[in-house]
Amino acid sequence: MFHINQYFDGKVASIAFQTATLPASVGVMAAGEFEFGTTQKETMTVISGALTVMLPGTEDWTTYKAGEHFNVNANETFRVKVATETAYLCTYE
Repeated sequence: MFHINQYFDGKVASIAFQTATLPASVGVMAAGEFEFGTTQKETMTVISGALTVMLPGTEDWTTYKAGEHFNVNANETFRVKVATETAYLCTYE
């Protein structure tokens, strides 16, 4: 069954589901800046739009566009800047 989540006063919304191999969520982010924490390793793939991300242990922002992905280990936090509404797919290990 699907599980729907909303964060940051509805500016981030996701639907959790189970793929054939891993748990996942697909979601959208409105324009803004957000900080997320992980409990599992996450692979986030941008579907549409772009995410500008500061990954743990770095001081540089990197922009990921549609079709690109990044990884964040478990028990980390990362920051995201979103210029235009962006869709993503996140898998969890």
